[in-house]
Amino acid sequence: MAANNRRMSGKKGAQVGSGGQRRKGLEGKGPTPPAEMRKGHKKNRIANAQARQSARRPAPRGRGGKGTSEMVVGRNPVVEALREGVPAVTLYVQQFIDNDERVREALQLVADRGGVHLMEAPRPELDRMTNGLNHQGLVLQVPPYEYAHPEDLAAAAYDDGEDPLIVALDGVTDPRNLGAVVRSVSAFGGHGVVVPERRAAGMTAGAWKTSAGTAARTPVARATNLTRALEAYKKAGIAVVGLAADGEHEVGELPALDGPVVIVVGSEGKGLSRLVGETCDFRVRIPMPGGAESLNAGVAAGIVLYEAARRRA
Repeated sequence: MAANNRRMSGKKGAQVGSGGQRRKGLEGKGPTPPAEMRKGHKKNRIANAQARQSARRPAPRGRGGKGTSEMVVGRNPVVEALREGVPAVTLYVQQFIDNDERVREALQLVADRGGVHLMEAPRPELDRMTNGLNHQGLVLQVPPYEYAHPEDLAAAAYDDGEDPLIVALDGVTDPRNLGAVVRSVSAFGGHGVVVPERRAAGMTAGAWKTSAGTAARTPVARATNLTRALEAYKKAGIAVVGLAADGEHEVGELPALDGPVVIVVGSEGKGLSRLVGETCDFRVRIPMPGGAESLNAGVAAGIVLYEAARRRA
């Protein structure tokens, strides 16, 4: 019977098969995955631990972004910018230019500084670059300014073991005022300046010149929304003090200046905007016996910064 079964097994017809399992078993399993993906491997355990640490780590903050490239036009402005150490990428000099003292000084300053490209260009090209302004044969290209993030200013202060001392500008549109504030912040040991992204002065060549070089070591941060940036400072335990002609406190009587503080300075004409004024923890005034109605933003910031620095000394 067994022999008969063996003979019958060779006949054609429906048979019970393996369902393709034997064939699949002969197939390869593909390339070996890297060690980081093989469960139980040492590198897999390390990779998983790093992933868990990254998940617990706070997400990196967005940067304050870059400004726009700028052209300084004219012989005197170019020479003054180079004297004051304004950052520069390229000095464009008109072909066949009349070589006077200012041109020679500009060329010498660029040579002494190093790192600034020197390009000769025909007058029509310089006219096109400057939209027809009276460039007098000299054009200096200033690179975009690298703005910090508002939170970076406080973080840097704490990293140095110091209470943050920051100035925020509300509605200040003159770059020279911004440069003057940067200079005062640097002089009195502050940690930076915050400006709004829109409808406010930025770090142009004019701001650099007025800062007298201090902008190279005093960061300027740009906030998408100044009110939200001030609220974030408050949540971090930093007092927000606004300067106002009708402030409830005198600047010399405010204990908040002893600790971490943001000093908010408004424009000379309009002062603090409504939302920013409502966000401030304190509104302070500067006594002015002479009867002046307001102070320049740079002067007002310097007075309050001096008082804060005096108390911290």
